[in-house]
Amino acid sequence: MVTLCFQYLYDFLDAIMTQETSPEEAYRKFDELASKHVELLRKHTKQVQEARDAGEEEGVKRAVSDYDDTLDRYIPVLMAQAKIYWDMENYSQVENFFHKSVEFCDGNETWRLHVSHVLYMQDKFKEAIAFYEPIVKKYSNNLLNVSAIVLANLCVSYIMTSQNEEAEDLMRKIEKEEERIVFEEPNKKTFHLCIVNLVIGNTSGSEGVKNFTTVDKHIERINRGNHRVEANIKLVAVNEQRIGNVFLYETTARVQIQECITFLEQCEVFGKDVPTVPEQPLVEDLTANHGKHTVTYEARLLKSLLLKLFY
Repeated sequence: MVTLCFQYLYDFLDAIMTQETSPEEAYRKFDELASKHVELLRKHTKQVQEARDAGEEEGVKRAVSDYDDTLDRYIPVLMAQAKIYWDMENYSQVENFFHKSVEFCDGNETWRLHVSHVLYMQDKFKEAIAFYEPIVKKYSNNLLNVSAIVLANLCVSYIMTSQNEEAEDLMRKIEKEEERIVFEEPNKKTFHLCIVNLVIGNTSGSEGVKNFTTVDKHIERINRGNHRVEANIKLVAVNEQRIGNVFLYETTARVQIQECITFLEQCEVFGKDVPTVPEQPLVEDLTANHGKHTVTYEARLLKSLLLKLFY
C-alpha cells in the first residue's frame, strides 16, 4: 500500500509539473493515471457486490473502504485533468469530461461543485441550480460555511431564470447570518453578502442590461453597509456597460451617471477610515500612504474619471 501511494504521488506530481511546459503531455499522463483508478473503482465495486451476495459484512466494509480511498485519489486527478480545458475556457469540453466520470463521482461533493461551476460558465443556469442548491441546503443552518461565490452564482442563476424571489430570500438569509456573526463576534469581518451583490451587479452589466434598476438596487444595498470599497469596484464594471450605451440611451445613461457621481460623493464622506487594502502580514507598511488606500481616495478618483468622460 505504501509503495502504491508513493507511485501515485510521483505520477500525479509529475503530471502537474509537466503541465507547465506541455499541457498536451500532462493531459496524457493524467489520462493514464485516471484510467488506472477507474479500473480499480470498477474492481472495488465488484468486490462490494460479491461480499454483499456472500453475506460477508467485514468484506463489504473492506471493499467500501478501498473504494473510498481510490475515489479520494481519483478526484484530484480528474480535477487536474479538467483544469487543462478550464484554463483554455473550453467549458463544453470540461462538461463532457465530467459526464464520463458521473458513474463514480455523482455523490461526491467536490465533483458536483465543479460541475455546477462549469454549467454556470456556459449560462446553463437551470442545470447549475440543480447542482448548487443541494450544496447550499446542506449548510442551511450556517450559510457562511458555504463559499461566497457558490452563494453568488446560485443567486445569479435564480435571477437569470426569473426566480427573483428565491434569490432575495437567499440574500435575506445571508444577511441575517452576517448580522448574527457581527453580534456574536464584533471584530469578525463578513463579506458574503457583499460578494453576492457584486456578482449580481457585475453580471447585470456584462449581460448588456439596458435598464440598470437591478444593478442600482444592489449598489444601494452595499451603500447601506460598510463595504463601500467593493461598491467602488463594482461601479467600474457597471459603468463600462453604461458608457457603451451612452449614445444609444443618452438621457437615461446621463441620469445613471449622475446617480453614480452622487453615490461616489457619499463614499467620499464616509470612506475616510475604510481601507481598500486588506491587512496582510507580508507586505510593506502602507501607513505612509494611508490616504491613497481609502475608499475616499478611490471614490474621488472614480468621480474625476466620470466627470472627464461626460462633462
